[in-house]
Amino acid sequence: MRLFVGLGNPGTRYAGNRHNIGFMALDAIARRHRAAPWRRKFQGESTEAVIGPERVLLLKPLTFMNESGRAVAEAQRFYKIPLEDVVVFHDELDIAPAKLRVKKGGGNAGHNGLRSITAQCGNEYWRARLGIGHPGDKALVHAYVLNDFAKAETPWVEDLCDAMADGAELLAAGEDARFQNKVHLAMAGRGWDEVKRVGEKPA
Repeated sequence: MRLFVGLGNPGTRYAGNRHNIGFMALDAIARRHRAAPWRRKFQGESTEAVIGPERVLLLKPLTFMNESGRAVAEAQRFYKIPLEDVVVFHDELDIAPAKLRVKKGGGNAGHNGLRSITAQCGNEYWRARLGIGHPGDKALVHAYVLNDFAKAETPWVEDLCDAMADGAELLAAGEDARFQNKVHLAMAGRGWDEVKRVGEKPA
């Protein structure tokens, strides 16, 4: 079994926030692969799906972002899932909007959700880094991530989540480079190869 984790904050107040794009990604994957209904478990909402050849546990921690590791550790221990089979979907300030980068391990770049998972579980899990762009000033970051995506950004957010759902079989099979490339090509094909911070396509 593999574990896909989407990071976000629980509740309707945060549902559309940039910080919650990890939740959005998992929702899209669950829909596409006909996952069972979400249920409360592991200090979060979880469901299972067969994605390609693999059985995958999908988990959205409901502990708030800075305690995400508690939920991940509980699920990982229950199913005895190796850390190398854990993939965490999260927002990434240092990547341009509508871009995806997948990597194993590395730094947490000030992301409280990643910091918590690393503290609870270790660092050598996979990160599906979903670019949301940077507001341009460090002082603006907190408000930026905890505000909703602008209306102009919604189309690329939806397309990115759909592209990841389409390619999830590759990720479940451990083919991270092919997954990243498939998502990149899909986004380029939809005109999102160069996105401004507010989510506008180039003229």
